[in-house]
Amino acid sequence: MLSKLPFAKIILSKYITVSMVIAVIITACSPRQPSGISIPLSPTTIGEEEEGVISPLPTRPLYSPGEEVDYTVQPGDNLPALASHFNTTIEEIRKSNPFLPEVLTTLPPGMPMKIPIYYEALWGSKYQIIPDSLFVNGPAQTNFDSEKFVREYPGWLKDFTHYSGSKTRSGGELVEYIATNFSISPRLLLAMLEYQTGALSNPTPPDPDNPYLLGYRNPGYKGLNAQLVWAANTLNNAYYDWRMGQLESYDLLDGQMEIPDPWQNAGTVALHFYYSRILNPHEYKNAISESGLMKTYSDLFGDPWTNVQNHIPGSLIQPEFKLPFEPGKVWAYTGGPHSGWGVGEPFAALDFAASNVASGCAPSDEWVTAVADGILVRTDTATAVLDLDNDGDERTGWVIFYLHLKTDTIPRLGSYLKAGQPIGNPSCEGGSSTGTHVHIARKYNGEWIPAYGPLSFNLEGWISDKGDKAYEGTLSRYNHVVRACVCSDQRSNIQSQVVRVE
Repeated sequence: MLSKLPFAKIILSKYITVSMVIAVIITACSPRQPSGISIPLSPTTIGEEEEGVISPLPTRPLYSPGEEVDYTVQPGDNLPALASHFNTTIEEIRKSNPFLPEVLTTLPPGMPMKIPIYYEALWGSKYQIIPDSLFVNGPAQTNFDSEKFVREYPGWLKDFTHYSGSKTRSGGELVEYIATNFSISPRLLLAMLEYQTGALSNPTPPDPDNPYLLGYRNPGYKGLNAQLVWAANTLNNAYYDWRMGQLESYDLLDGQMEIPDPWQNAGTVALHFYYSRILNPHEYKNAISESGLMKTYSDLFGDPWTNVQNHIPGSLIQPEFKLPFEPGKVWAYTGGPHSGWGVGEPFAALDFAASNVASGCAPSDEWVTAVADGILVRTDTATAVLDLDNDGDERTGWVIFYLHLKTDTIPRLGSYLKAGQPIGNPSCEGGSSTGTHVHIARKYNGEWIPAYGPLSFNLEGWISDKGDKAYEGTLSRYNHVVRACVCSDQRSNIQSQVVRVE
């Protein structure tokens, strides 16, 4: 059974697929008058082409084939991605760095390396806009209140309201809601809104005749909510595609191809890709320069490169996880790696369905269970988030995201669950679904952890791998391989180990 998350339908493009079906109704109250607040901003007006605003950046030299270059590991780096970025191979990187251990997940941030490089033309800017720790909704955001922050500024966003996620939300609450769902920094989303629309500094509401506030002109994406959801999904697609070594190039609106600079970080590449979708080449170059979004972000929140956090450590290891159903039970593996939230990368989620459930959305009295000990830190319609470090904040440490649970069977918020204890019945609630099942995904310090690759899901020794497309893939343990199939046939069945839960 496939998860079709809220707002989602697929639009294909060469490198990234992004689209969501959204019903959008904007309600904007009359803006209040500024109350003596000093605004230190000079928001950029997208569309104005001013000559001379772009600071020229030095280009990379022409490297000879296989020439070794210096590289300092950035948080979240892994060997497959670095091999892709530098147009080389894992074998060549290992030969140049013989100290690397045979088994390796993430590389230690700050570690110097030598990487054999094979030059490619059309490399993009090497100017870094924002560190990855400030791109994700991670530890750096724990003391930030979007609603309070928005209300300190006279811009139209503070008087904006929209019905989303079963309730009416203010502008700040809407930003926080989208930031939480996609696990993207609310500070970044606010800076983007200010840079493109003056949402914090301009009290005049947006022109109702121009509903494409962020520049994505698609009739299905009218209004702030739809535009922000598209933006968050687009950013995540590019961030995790770069993180996994899958984003190799993209085209600007004039058709010119650009290849991200090999030394770039995922957060900056995500912003490059996002702006390449909506801005003409001149506007694009300005947006990604020091006088673009970076200046707006710095005016609002300070220099993002001060006290950078290494939110993804080297040699990150997943804790021991159980399969997400009761011990001794047989369930079907119905969905291989696919999007944790939204459409496209990050392919952070897996799906399971009770094998005794009839096809379709039949009710089930089987129990989805906690894969590890933890506290329920967020519950919503069909949703539960299990915090494994027990600090009560899903932006820190390991968390497990569950979707398609029967809402009235989810334990109360704040409940402490031991591995193997019930967390709800599987269902079709929480977006559209082809059948009763549960969807699970992982995050670490706010970053979605892909269900495949160097840090694949490990459930009782079953290791996940992706297929040729979303929802396909395998679970393997020793010589036993189970292939994901919505058919829930015997070949997709898997049994949880019998353990005693105290």
